[in-house]
Amino acid sequence: MANLHRTRTPAGDPAWRVADYATIKALLGDPRLDYTHADPDRAPRYSDSVMFGRPQPESPATTTAHTRMRKLLSPWFSARRIEQLRPRVGEIAAHLLDELAGRDRPADFHDAVSFPLPALVICELLGVPYRDRDDFRRWSEETADMTDTTRSMQGFASLWQYISTLVATKLDQPGDDLLSALAAAHLADPATFTLVEAAQIGAAVLIAGHETTVAAIDSGVVLLAQHPEQRAALRADPSGIPAAVEEILRSARTGEPAPDDTTARGLVRWTNADVEVDGTVVPTGDMVVLDLRAANHAPHVVGDRPGFDAARRPNPHLTFGHGAHFCIGAPLARLELQVLFAALLERFSSLELAVAVEQLEPRSKLLTGGLRALPVTW
Repeated sequence: MANLHRTRTPAGDPAWRVADYATIKALLGDPRLDYTHADPDRAPRYSDSVMFGRPQPESPATTTAHTRMRKLLSPWFSARRIEQLRPRVGEIAAHLLDELAGRDRPADFHDAVSFPLPALVICELLGVPYRDRDDFRRWSEETADMTDTTRSMQGFASLWQYISTLVATKLDQPGDDLLSALAAAHLADPATFTLVEAAQIGAAVLIAGHETTVAAIDSGVVLLAQHPEQRAALRADPSGIPAAVEEILRSARTGEPAPDDTTARGLVRWTNADVEVDGTVVPTGDMVVLDLRAANHAPHVVGDRPGFDAARRPNPHLTFGHGAHFCIGAPLARLELQVLFAALLERFSSLELAVAVEQLEPRSKLLTGGLRALPVTW
């Protein structure tokens, strides 16, 4: 039973928690675990958020929709297209750091850089006006609320309506952006790919495309501030920044409580058949929570070097998942983090936290985690 524990979700429902690295990796590729359920209204809830709080209905249409979504999105997140964004991401990062340098100290790094960088990049990719950032920032946080179903539903409804309007304008005025591609896909097959589905994909990309990267940037700033000797080594040899980014992604220090066996936190799946895990049968319809954070701290990953190690190689973390549901936006997140931390280390060599780590307030009620504010000085 070492690899499987009975636990409770943040919503209070029963679940199975898996923390072992090898077991999680195997389950991530197991088709008997999915986002769907035969009776989603009666299924165990992970949270009260409309995003991943409950499973989707189990039907061929759900599988078809997921396959179509990845097919539509894959060209926009290919390694080649993402690499073409590097100069533009560099321009955005430089501009934001210019603005940070002009702020009074201490300054809120979260507000000045962590949020706007991923938001600006995903807005350009999608074709969403950045001037509306305050609205979609609010809607994103409402959608990700794990404790208030009504607030979460209202947030997603507002965001979906906003994206629906944008997609509709792309039908007649297309551009070189993802929402235009979704509009074109609808025009090519309006019977099976509706504007509603196009808007849902657009809204999901807008949320996932910036919120999780915001949290990773917050985490990276905290970790590098706590390890000045590693920060100095990266400034002396910037070729180590890609490895440092992987370690930031693995470590996930901010916005999440420490893993334990009483409350499940992690990637959520429901079983569509009985699944044997470590000698125990998990019945059909049960929830399984894959604790990626625990897996990322396993001996298989950290070896004899526990803790933050910016030079860690190899670094087979599971932050982006594994297999068929591997995060499609991983290349974009990696690019943004690499570009930002290269520029940050070069320009702000003395950047420090302006408060003790214990005083930082995590957004613990949000699925995406991160910090409410990140006061820094230099």
